[in-house]
Amino acid sequence: MILELLPEVGVATLRLGMSADDAVGAARELGFAPSDPDYGDAPGQVLCEHAESQTEFNLGFTKGALTDIHVYRFRVEDADVAVVLDGFDVFRTPSEELLERLEERGHTVEQNDDGVDTLPDLRVILSNESSFDYPMDEEGDPIYFDYALVTSVDFRGPRGD
Repeated sequence: MILELLPEVGVATLRLGMSADDAVGAARELGFAPSDPDYGDAPGQVLCEHAESQTEFNLGFTKGALTDIHVYRFRVEDADVAVVLDGFDVFRTPSEELLERLEERGHTVEQNDDGVDTLPDLRVILSNESSFDYPMDEEGDPIYFDYALVTSVDFRGPRGD
């Protein structure tokens, strides 16, 4: 399964701006089930999990429209899942290498010491801080990102810069 991160558009067939029913329907078509099938007409969030790979989406809604798609790395290491951004596997490319390659392609990358890296022009956030047991380097730091956010919210500031 390939889940492409589409900045300012969505993830795979999930589209920012979708209603909750449409978004959950699109997630179901991808094999993700909502943790609470009775999420209501105007949910704030709906968590959806792909049982086989243990990959999760947290779908965030504002005023009934999908505004945020949080993608959490699969917990089954040999899962047949690729989360792709600009042709790169976000959860299998070492995080430092991924950021370097994205910068080489002209994307602005803002890094911080908390493990949360922002691609403000794309409205994408990547992180490698998790409570799950993911591959670590010899110093005990995570090797790969384990979280990606695609959002319709402009976090570049009040003027967009």
